[in-house]
Amino acid sequence: MFLDWLTERRRRRLLAEPFPAEWEAAIRRNMGAYALLDEDERKHLRDLVQVFAAEKHWEGAGGLEMTDEIRATISAQACLLVLGLSHDLYRNVESIVVYPSTVVAPPPTPGIFEVVTSPVASPLPLLGQAFTRGPVILVWDAVRRGGRHPHSGHNVVYHEFAHKLDMLDGAADGVPPLADEATYRRWVEVCTEAYEDLRRRQQRGQSTLLDPYALESPAEFFAVATEVFFERPLRLERERSDLYGVLRDFYRQDPAARERRLRGR
Repeated sequence: MFLDWLTERRRRRLLAEPFPAEWEAAIRRNMGAYALLDEDERKHLRDLVQVFAAEKHWEGAGGLEMTDEIRATISAQACLLVLGLSHDLYRNVESIVVYPSTVVAPPPTPGIFEVVTSPVASPLPLLGQAFTRGPVILVWDAVRRGGRHPHSGHNVVYHEFAHKLDMLDGAADGVPPLADEATYRRWVEVCTEAYEDLRRRQQRGQSTLLDPYALESPAEFFAVATEVFFERPLRLERERSDLYGVLRDFYRQDPAARERRLRGR
């Protein structure tokens, strides 16, 4: 209880400070989705950013100098996911490591007591990575590119922070914390059908709304679906209304309604 009181007191002090104008300028420049929010949503997002940016440890890697623009941009994109949820859902995010451009992750080194039971994968280029008990790793040029093109269907911050929401129960299994058993059953039913439909379409060589990378695992399916939910909501609502519905209910947001409002429909 005492620690909770200290946390709330610290957050109240943070929010008593005016939101830096240069931070909002960076968000407007590097996060196209910001324009879709109404003024109340923008105010709430700025509050989340102010707390998130202050409470997380930020580290520039690969020669990158950490700046307020980087902190504000990443914080805003990450906090968009929890705009309708509790900020404390990012309690498993302690640090964010940012590289200037694509990095190659080294192959994992087995521990002293680990037995290697499968071939060691070759190093692969990475735009981002999230660890269950570790940092979120991001590549700045990919973050900026994704934010400035909000309808591309690809956003590395949404993807990696969706993984962190998924990991809240200790496992990256494509099922974030849900309200009850009925919600869980509906989630599994809808996501399984959408996953199988994506697999069939990919096998036939058909174009798909969700990137086929979603077929790598249930965790990747949830992260890719999250990207599309926020980036191409009208098309997702039209083509997979059931998947759109469970994501809308989980995130407690309706990006398709925002799009229609902006278009005056």
